[in-house]
Amino acid sequence: MSAVYKQRVAEVDQLLAEPKLDFKKVRAFSFDHGIPEGAGRRATVWKILLDYLPCDVSEWPKCLAKTRKTYQEFVEEIIINPHEQANNDHPLNPNPDSQWNAYFKDNGILGQIDKDVRRLCPDISFFQQATPYPCPSLAMGKLQGIESLSERVERTCLESAQVETSRMGLTRNATAHKIPEEEIEPYKLLPKGQEAHWQVVERILFIYAKLNPGIGYVQGMNEVIGPIYYVFAGNTPPEWQEHAEADAFFCFTSIMSEIKDNFIKTLDDSACGIGAMMVQLMELLQKCDKPLHDLLVEKQHLSPQFYAFRWLTLLLSQEFQLPDLIRLWDSFLAERSCFDFLIYTCCAMIVVQRDKLMENDFAHNMKLLQNYPDIDVHVLLRKAIEIKERYELEHQDVLAR
Repeated sequence: MSAVYKQRVAEVDQLLAEPKLDFKKVRAFSFDHGIPEGAGRRATVWKILLDYLPCDVSEWPKCLAKTRKTYQEFVEEIIINPHEQANNDHPLNPNPDSQWNAYFKDNGILGQIDKDVRRLCPDISFFQQATPYPCPSLAMGKLQGIESLSERVERTCLESAQVETSRMGLTRNATAHKIPEEEIEPYKLLPKGQEAHWQVVERILFIYAKLNPGIGYVQGMNEVIGPIYYVFAGNTPPEWQEHAEADAFFCFTSIMSEIKDNFIKTLDDSACGIGAMMVQLMELLQKCDKPLHDLLVEKQHLSPQFYAFRWLTLLLSQEFQLPDLIRLWDSFLAERSCFDFLIYTCCAMIVVQRDKLMENDFAHNMKLLQNYPDIDVHVLLRKAIEIKERYELEHQDVLAR
């Protein structure tokens, strides 16, 4: 461990040891340096940045007890109780309010969630491993014949391809860091009494979809919840791991409150939609490097829809290996809006590949941007900060005139 790293560990530990945290200092440290691994530091900081934990540490026990109790009620109301009520109903009941009618409709959503989470982060083994803290309600429910969501999917033998809902545009290409989807073996159920981490993520997404019927579940949300749950349930103290599911649900909900418009197709062309963000990205690229912009956009007609749609929608979660992605998210979440710095980072991703892009033709540039090459994320972050500072300075000069 280098002296610089030890110093950063000491700095963040000192920040988190205060009875009342200095939010600006925590945010600045996360943005500038990233959060050191271990002792639940990153999990704690992310919860603070996402307004899940207040800055007054004395309020944490009360806040956490309340939210975790609320989540447990969601599990009971959405997963446990409907199963029991449906057993008292008739599967052929034509009443729209029938529990069985709702059950069958939910199968479409659940089929897509199940397909996606069984392939979550296939380049690491974490999500296939058993959680030391399986859902207690479901464990007790097994005595009454209540099945997990993944068991429900396997039992009903859903054809998930028939219910797939995608927001990834024309294609869903694998990145250079991802195993090709056709080569991925879907995660299997563990022996009775055990629950894998991917099954926990499945439950979070299903509950979110049920509580947000206006958006439901859309393919790609699994890529957003994955890093959050990994940080909360991974290298953290047991007291954090035990409640990682509830904590991840509320932090995921917080992020989705900012990015959910990107998953709603009818808002693509609105001022708050993904289309406006891609326009903003191209305008920024034009200001940073007009020759590169003109080559990609004017000459090669390489639409950002082909690559930046996925970058922006999924917060770069498919473009980098998980440790690098988590470091990027330290900076994204430290911004008042995670989109503010995300766009600068996406612009930096294009600019740092300038030499290759200027030499290549359309096909090679398409491949490069869709399968982004390995890069030191600290180099990328420095370039993004440089672009941000330059843009903000130019914007101030325009306002001063």
